[in-house]
Amino acid sequence: DGDKTRAQEMLLRVTTDGEAALSQELLRIDPRRRMKERSAFGAFYALRPLARLEESMWQAGIYLHVSEMLLLTVVLSGVGCGLGALLLGDATLAIATGAGTALLPIIYVRWRRGRRLRAFGEQLPSALDLMKSSLEAGHTLLRGLQVLVQEFADPLQGEFRMALEQTRLGMPLPRAFEDLLRRVPIDDLRLLVIAIKVQSEVGSSLAQIIGRLAEIVRTRQRLQAQIHTMTSQGRMSGTIVGLLPVFVLLAFSLIQPGYTALLFHDPVGIKVVKAALALDAMAFFTIRRILNVEY
Repeated sequence: DGDKTRAQEMLLRVTTDGEAALSQELLRIDPRRRMKERSAFGAFYALRPLARLEESMWQAGIYLHVSEMLLLTVVLSGVGCGLGALLLGDATLAIATGAGTALLPIIYVRWRRGRRLRAFGEQLPSALDLMKSSLEAGHTLLRGLQVLVQEFADPLQGEFRMALEQTRLGMPLPRAFEDLLRRVPIDDLRLLVIAIKVQSEVGSSLAQIIGRLAEIVRTRQRLQAQIHTMTSQGRMSGTIVGLLPVFVLLAFSLIQPGYTALLFHDPVGIKVVKAALALDAMAFFTIRRILNVEY
């Protein structure tokens, strides 16, 4: 019994180490570089925003380290501050310019992440139909996933290929789909993961479940398109209202410079312009936030 217990402990330790190494390989992160980064940025990485930034980078398909992204942010912030001080000649505006340029990498990550998730969501209904047809033809679920990898393009192809590689290396299929959901956190895919987990535990007709799920996903996407259409007027109105004061100020500066000279040369006028720009930006983002309907 003692030998059996020791053997089980050794097997569990080897399996755990193998899963950790597999996770690092699948995330395309070198363990030595990751250890080095953790030693240098361990205290900062513990902060939730940095962990969320790293997760967003993976979901966007950007396989960089947080330290590299922070370095890029600092460099862009310094460049923005320098250009702002050189061109504008005002400390407050230079700091604002530096903060704006520092946010450019974050904005790019969010934009690329959103575009990649939307592309995956658009491919998902057709992929579900193909999986249903493959299952109804008598193929296994793994064979259906292989067909998806062969027939579809990225990002769906790459994500399902990674899930297949995980299963080939010994990871259970439900676990591989849970990792897939972490890489592609969309609600439509979550429904598929739940269906596969339920089918693996209690057994059921997976082809019928996937067929019904494809209909649900298409219905959700149609609803999302309708919401986007109905809120387009509000978004356009918010954009126009937010940019209108800037255009009016520029127009008067060109047509009648005397009308706006007080705002650019008097200390009180400069403060008024700064406050107006800050309030205008806050109003613009508030309108965008209100029109971002979650369902």
